[in-house]
Amino acid sequence: MDPVVHFELPCDDRERIARFFTQAFGWKTQMLGPEMGNYVVVTTSDKDGRPDAHRDTIGGGFFTRSKDMPAQYPGIVIAVEDIRAAMQRVTNAGGKVLGEPMDIPGVGAYVAFMDTEGNRSSMLQPLPVGR
Repeated sequence: MDPVVHFELPCDDRERIARFFTQAFGWKTQMLGPEMGNYVVVTTSDKDGRPDAHRDTIGGGFFTRSKDMPAQYPGIVIAVEDIRAAMQRVTNAGGKVLGEPMDIPGVGAYVAFMDTEGNRSSMLQPLPVGR
């Protein structure tokens, strides 16, 4: 069984959304630069929430809405052992993979997909622990 390891929320103003969740829930945020799409990494617990830790907590991220990206809604990220095999399973089950996997330095390979109900989610093949 492949677990949910991350969530993603779209935003128009990354500083505003980061400030909200920090003030409301005490979450920690890390602002990444343009080379990572100005993504905001979110830590929701003092426990290790990295995708390769598979603990009882998950972290997340905020992405800035863009006119050239499809289905910019809240979504989940599912950890998989083999991203290419998981892409094939998504397609075989009637979903649609959105592009090719991208490597996220220090994290792993990531690709988004649409399920049969039009929900956008993603898959991550985490790097082995210690890499």
